[in-house]
Formats: sequence, structure tokens, C-alpha cells
Amino acid sequence: MSDAAVLLLWPFLASLVLTGIHAYLGLHVVERGVIFVDLSLAQVAALGATIAFLFGCDLHGRGAYFFSLVFTLIGAGIFSLSRSKRSRVPQEAFIGIVYAVSAAAAILIMDRLPEGAEHIKHLMVGNLLAVTPAEVGKTAALYAVVGLAHWFWREPFLAISTDPTGAAAKGYNLRQWDFLFYASFGLVVTSSVAVAGVLLVFSYLIVPSVTAMLFSDRIGVRLAIGWTMGLAVSAVGMLASYRFDAPTGATIICTFGAALALMAALRALSGLGAPAR
Repeated sequence: MSDAAVLLLWPFLASLVLTGIHAYLGLHVVERGVIFVDLSLAQVAALGATIAFLFGCDLHGRGAYFFSLVFTLIGAGIFSLSRSKRSRVPQEAFIGIVYAVSAAAAILIMDRLPEGAEHIKHLMVGNLLAVTPAEVGKTAALYAVVGLAHWFWREPFLAISTDPTGAAAKGYNLRQWDFLFYASFGLVVTSSVAVAGVLLVFSYLIVPSVTAMLFSDRIGVRLAIGWTMGLAVSAVGMLASYRFDAPTGATIICTFGAALALMAALRALSGLGAPAR
């Protein structure tokens, strides 16, 4: 095996695990129109880890993980309660407020800690190169459980994401199912942020889903496009970061942006894709 293959093997497998679950969850997020909910929940998870670090926990340890999970579940509860047709305040406003307050609180805490700027950088872009086989295995097992739960409850989850009015007419309790969705989503985000950082997690969730929507309205086709894009971008981004000795997370994020621009241009020039909605 070459040096690059040895160095990038487990980070690449970690990126495949991230792609598998986030490309699917991204379909729900885009359909719901809450594009920044992942960024907001990821920042809430980062705030939980920051507070754990303030109390002496290892930023990568079990204590920081559970702090992050508790904070993320609180955020899930807020978002499930904020969705209402009768509310004068759009749900995106609550999502943005939670993100801004969480980010500011994390900065205030880190400003009082030694090497705070370095820790903030890690929380934002992560360090995929440092991922271990054990972390990849545990993360894959957790995401498999979440994926099975979503497959088992796929009908209410998809109905509430794509047609909440019709779902309510069928008798689904929107707030109950919203909380279950955001709680499972938060569980995934908490684990993902610990591995990849806030911004990279957001990229894995949103960019493949948005790209897929340019070309198809069918769920299966969009999943296939999203998974393929995540796989290709992860490989190209990691190889580019190794070749140019650049930060891995930031390189993959920029590669996602370039890939989205390329696919959007291809759709415009070819006339292929789903009709505008």
C-alpha cells in the first residue's frame, strides 16, 4: 500500500459512513425547507462539547459526547415545538437564533480557555485524518440503527417532510413525529460533529441533496445521486488535501462547492433534470 492509501484509508471509510446517512437525512431537511437546521444542531452539539471541556472533560471523550447529545436533544425539542402553521414567526428564524446564540456562547467559553482558538477550529472543520478504526466502527453501527428506524417508520417521516397537511389529515401527530425525527437527526449530528466538525457535516447533508434535486424528483434516484456525489467528492477532496498538504475538512468542503457548481452548470447547459418547483 502507498503512503497515501495507508493515511487516507480510515478517513475515507469514515466519509462513506457520513455520506450514507447524511445524503438520506438531507432529503428530509431540503423537503422541509429547514436548510440550516443541521448547521444549528451541529453548533448546539459543539456548544455541549465546549461546556464539557470547560468542566475538564476530554473534548473527544465520552463526557463531551453525552454533553453534546443532551444539548442536541434540547435543540430537537425546540425545533419540533417551533413548527406551526399558525405561528407568525417562521421556523427558520428559531433555527437561526439557536445557531447564533450557540456559536456566540461557544466563543465566549473558548475565549477563557487555553488554546481556545484551536479548539474552535477543530469543532468547525474537524480532523478526519485522526479518525480511528474504532470510531468508524461505532459510528457506522449507530448510523445503521438510525437508518433501520427511519426505514421502519419511513411512511410517517416521508409524509411529514413532503406533505405535512396530508400527514395531519391521516392522523399523524406532527409534533410527536417531528421530535422523533429531530432527535434521531440530532443523534447523528452529535456523532458526526465529533468526527468531522460543524461545516463538513453541513456539507455532507445539504450539498448532495441539493445537487440530486436538480436532476430528479424521485426519492430513489436522488439518493443514488447523493451517495455517488458524496463518494466522489470525498475521494477527490482527500487526495487533493494530501497532494497539496491542505486541511482535509476544508478541502472537502470546497470540493463540494465546486462539484455543486459544476453539476448546476451541466444541468443548465444540457436541459436535463427535474422541473422547477
